[in-house]
Formats: sequence, C-alpha cells, structure tokens
Amino acid sequence: MHVIEFRVGRAPGPAYSHVDLIIDGDDLRKLTGVIELPFARADGHPDIAGAYAGLLERDEVLWPSRHFLGEPTLQWFFEGETVLLGCECGEWGCWPLTAQVEVSDQTVTWSGFRNGHRPGWTLDGLGPFVFSREQYEAALRQTENTS
Repeated sequence: MHVIEFRVGRAPGPAYSHVDLIIDGDDLRKLTGVIELPFARADGHPDIAGAYAGLLERDEVLWPSRHFLGEPTLQWFFEGETVLLGCECGEWGCWPLTAQVEVSDQTVTWSGFRNGHRPGWTLDGLGPFVFSREQYEAALRQTENTS
C-alpha cells in the first residue's frame, strides 16, 4: 500500500494555507510532471508539466471536509471525480488535476487521473494509488485547525 501525507503550508503570496499531497515521500506534482512531460513537450510547452499547486484552505478541503473521502466539494468533469490539485495561480479550476477517489472500509484508492484542460494527455501511468483507510484518515485529520 502507498502512504499519503496531506502537508499544509503557506506559499509566498496567497493569503490561505494550501495542501500539498505527498505519496510515499514524493509530491504528487512531481509524480504528475514526470507523466505529463512527454505531452507537454509535444505541445511545445515542457514547463507546464506538473504545473499545479495544492488546493487552498478556502476551498474547504481540510478536515473535517470529506472532499478527499469520496464526497468532493470541487469537481471539474462532474463525473464523480475529485479535484486533487489546482493551478499555481490559486484558482483550482484554472488548471485542475482530478482523479476518481474510491473509499472502502479498508482502503482509499485514487485512479483515473485527468487534467481538466488537456483531455488528450493520457495519464494512465499515474497511479492507481491504494492507501490504507486508517493511515489515510489519520493523515487527513492532521489538517484540522492548521490555519
């Protein structure tokens, strides 16, 4: 199983805390950038591969929100997906990364990753990530009262 960390911090500029998603010690933006790079290069813009930012506190994704538990408050495609990362500008809908989040009694699974503005980019090489629900919820609970 994979291990998740929901790391809350402040970047220079935004007035709100943001949530970085760390999987097995690697930032999800980095993992995504590796998969997106061939597509970004083909589009002539290698700099946009993995160009995401963590969602902001104001997006109501911190605990006790159930956003990361299969009840998304932010959706792009409205097909049950969850926005995991947003744009570096601070607006999640500007450049969203989404995935299906499936929750069972024992696990939480992220799969079916997509970029909201690049439907031709196949992100099949990203995930799926299966987390122990116990570890996942414990990590998510640590985002409460961080601001």
